[in-house]
Amino acid sequence: MASLNAPIRLFLGATLLGLGLSLTRLISPLGGEPDPTLALAQDPLAQTNLGTAPDYRGAPPPPGGDPLPPERLRREVEPLPTDFRVPALQPDYTGDLWVGTYLGLSRVDPNTGRLKARIDLPNYTIDALTQDRVGRIWLGTYEGLLRVDPRSNEVTAQNFTLPSNRVLSLQVDRRGYLWVGSDRGLALISPDKGLLMTTVQELPGVSANALTLDEDGQLWVGTLAGLVQIDTASAFISRRVGNLPGTIVQSLTTGPDGKLWVGTPSSLLVIDPNNPFAEPRSVTPLRGRSVTAVRFALDGSVWVGTESGLLKIRAETGAVLGELSNLPSDYILSLSPDVGNKLWVGTTEGLAWVSLSTGQVRPHLAFVKNPPETF
Repeated sequence: MASLNAPIRLFLGATLLGLGLSLTRLISPLGGEPDPTLALAQDPLAQTNLGTAPDYRGAPPPPGGDPLPPERLRREVEPLPTDFRVPALQPDYTGDLWVGTYLGLSRVDPNTGRLKARIDLPNYTIDALTQDRVGRIWLGTYEGLLRVDPRSNEVTAQNFTLPSNRVLSLQVDRRGYLWVGSDRGLALISPDKGLLMTTVQELPGVSANALTLDEDGQLWVGTLAGLVQIDTASAFISRRVGNLPGTIVQSLTTGPDGKLWVGTPSSLLVIDPNNPFAEPRSVTPLRGRSVTAVRFALDGSVWVGTESGLLKIRAETGAVLGELSNLPSDYILSLSPDVGNKLWVGTTEGLAWVSLSTGQVRPHLAFVKNPPETF
């Protein structure tokens, strides 16, 4: 039996040698199951036939870039910057000054500068103020009209169906009716009855940016395409004046002599409402400057706010009487002269006042972005 097993062992050994394999190469080093990977790694013939064994460990990740810059932070996790714009100023019958800002509405004693009331309006952006014949303060906001009773400082929302809720300008006419200018036309409202009387939606120039009354009590509207006259009795369009230098009317007021003073992005114009199609007079020092606010002082001079400063000019000649500095910002949004013996100036960075007796300029610390270290 032993002699029979010997030839069998010789046959198996020869067969395995012919295949280029060995028993030791098929046995796991730990004595367990055969390891094919180990056999491929040790057998030159197998490597030649199959190529280099694949490496499944994976390449390292590419180097990481710099972290996101701070400006990429989401606004949900970073508080929005406070906006200190003061687009509207309105004195009332009590002598107080109402200050309309992007942060709400405030009431100021103009003689002392003391803040008498702050009315928080978190969901409203105020762009216009006016006072009706019984002393109520009307607010034009980007969400419609609001009304304030000065006796109680109570705010009441007025839900009229306006051409647009984005109110840009307000004007009370001689009858006591309220004209509301929006970015899509005009509306006429009875403040006492709380009624919407009519709308002018097909307004040439579309947006009613600024309003004023002429000596005859007719309404003039500054639009994106010039001036439009509205008959206040019928609410019909009477005349349209286009082709003005600068085209867009940004500010509008009526002078003591009845002339219209028109501020555009490139000029300050003086127009006779009785002859509006004549060549307008251009105030030379303001050529090429964007005029954002125009108001007359009691002495007949004109305060002119621009995107690059505040000037006082002589109405008859246009000569510059002075240019003020040290304001919270050179970008002027609103003016209210001769209130508490001061000129009040609303800018993109807060509120300031100018003493009419000394000429001293001071910011109102309750309304400025960067109050001075010394006051």
